[in-house]
Amino acid sequence: MAAILSFAPISVPSTTYPKPSLRIPLFTSLPLQSSSSSSYGLTSSFLVRNEASSSPSSSPIQALAEEAVDDSSPLASSSKLVLVVGGTGGVGQLVVASLLKRNIKSRLLLRDLEKATKLFGKQDEDSLQVVKGDTRNAEDLDPSMFEGVTHVICCTGTTAFPSQRWSGDNTPGKVDWEGVRNLISALPSSVERVVLVSSVGVTKPNELPWSIMNLFGVLKYKKMGEDFLRESGLPFTIIRPGRLTDGPYTSYDLNTLLKATAGERRAVVIGQGDKLVGEVSRLVVAEACIQALDIEFTQGKAYEINSVKGDGPGSDPQKWRELFKVAESK
Repeated sequence: MAAILSFAPISVPSTTYPKPSLRIPLFTSLPLQSSSSSSYGLTSSFLVRNEASSSPSSSPIQALAEEAVDDSSPLASSSKLVLVVGGTGGVGQLVVASLLKRNIKSRLLLRDLEKATKLFGKQDEDSLQVVKGDTRNAEDLDPSMFEGVTHVICCTGTTAFPSQRWSGDNTPGKVDWEGVRNLISALPSSVERVVLVSSVGVTKPNELPWSIMNLFGVLKYKKMGEDFLRESGLPFTIIRPGRLTDGPYTSYDLNTLLKATAGERRAVVIGQGDKLVGEVSRLVVAEACIQALDIEFTQGKAYEINSVKGDGPGSDPQKWRELFKVAESK
């Protein structure tokens, strides 16, 4: 049994994917200029409070805390146990911070337990649990890690081009393909929703500008991960962000994370069909993942997401529902 720790306060594989077992029933930066919201063919946007703190002594991450979460909303539910994979990465740590703010119980699957302590501090086991494991190694994923898990947010990833982050076999093929495949294969059929963070451009890796990003296969591998999830029989939502901005805040603690701001890019643009080209705040991606857990019509679908200058939906569930619904109407 895997121990659950609680805190007190370039070779490309064949595109023939292995079939998952029968179940019963990061984005990497793009060298692109952001486009205006009008170019996405969307006609509606939503407003939210300014996330930036006016205090000169504020750390770079109080807006998430100041942008209050309505405890009466469906998101503030003690019945959930959300497994976050990649919870110390640029998007993942913001997902965890927001879940903690909402009092939604989380379990982190991490390679390095010390990172969780540094980022999230001392938390009660009813708020945060941590298990040690590496999705790149299927043998690491003991069934006990997933006991009681109701929802999963997977936001693992690495760089598109060779970098220091590739050390230790942390390449796109190992992280975005093998890691995702191993995770999905290990999840119990009782999971109510899996949200996978992928990337825009995955459906056109041979077209410019995506072919540049795909020189080492990152888009190909992400699409393979998406396809494996689709075929798994698990209920899923795929979030495909544009070029990530704001952060990553990987050396900050929880208090700093809860003060993260999306700068001026808080308005959200959601599309389908892999047509969006642009940028998106990591805070927006994290919020989209959490919101998708409870929006029933997002099940079995993929959405591209950007953020542009202006006010946005914040953490308002109804505004997010409308944004996802608008994307489906186009």
